Formats: sequence, C-alpha cells, structure tokens
Amino acid sequence: MLPYYYPGAGVWRRFIKEDHVLSLHTQAGLPADDGATVMAQSQPISEKLLERVLSSLSDDKAEDVVQIDLRGKSSVADYMVIASGRSTRQVSAMSEKLTDRIKQEFGFTSKVEGKDAGDWVLIDTGDVIVHIFRPEVREFYQLEKMWLPQGGSASAN
Repeated sequence: MLPYYYPGAGVWRRFIKEDHVLSLHTQAGLPADDGATVMAQSQPISEKLLERVLSSLSDDKAEDVVQIDLRGKSSVADYMVIASGRSTRQVSAMSEKLTDRIKQEFGFTSKVEGKDAGDWVLIDTGDVIVHIFRPEVREFYQLEKMWLPQGGSASAN
C-alpha cells in the first residue's frame, strides 16, 4: 500500500492506494484499515502555498508582486499571484526556483508554461496560479485589470 498526498479543495488530502499483488498471505487485497481515510490539515494548503510562493518571489527579487484573492470568484484556484522580472533570464530563473521549492516542500510537481521563452511564465500549483512577466509583456496583457473589480485593488507585497 502506498500513501499519496495531493492538494484538493484548499486542504491536503491523503489516501492509500491498494497494491493488489498476488501473495501467499491471506491479507493481500484487503482494504487498509489503519485509518487511511481522507485527512485534512488544520491550515488550508492554499494559504501555506501562497505564503511560500510570495516568499520565494521575494527571495528572488521579483518586482511589483500582486496577489489576488479568487475565492468565490473562480473554481480554478484560490489565489493568483502576478509578478515581474527584469529580464527573460530572471523570469525563467524565478519560475524554475519556485517550482523546485514547491516540489521540495509540498511534494508535488507544478505545471509550467512559457519557461523557455521567458516573457510570460504561468505556474499552476493547484490552489495558487502564478504569472511571472517581463514588465513590457505584463503592461500589454494587464491581467490585474481583468481579475480585479472596477476600481478595486489587490494586495501588493
């Protein structure tokens, strides 16, 4: 039996995958009965993940970091983080370091798009979506205007 952890609905979920291998033991194939049900942690994973994303971007000298709370607005994610890097090299490096840190600390792989070009990198961590832009590209697309209410503001870090 193998334990698997995955993020879902704002909390870490744990389940045991049965390995039904032929065995001489009579216990093989029986469901686990060691309390291997879905378990939730005390603090939602989306908040821990958001804290780690923001600290990673800060460590890598990201500019104009904005977080947008999507809870109740979108079922895709709980938070969106938008940041800028000064060059394509910095944008690519920040995205690579962020995905490595998330994998080390949370144990799952993020989906990444655009890392090779380095103009706009999208990192999907599940509950937190991260956009890292070069300043010119960010100004062109203006994602903040699309996701913020008219005249609203986001949390800037």
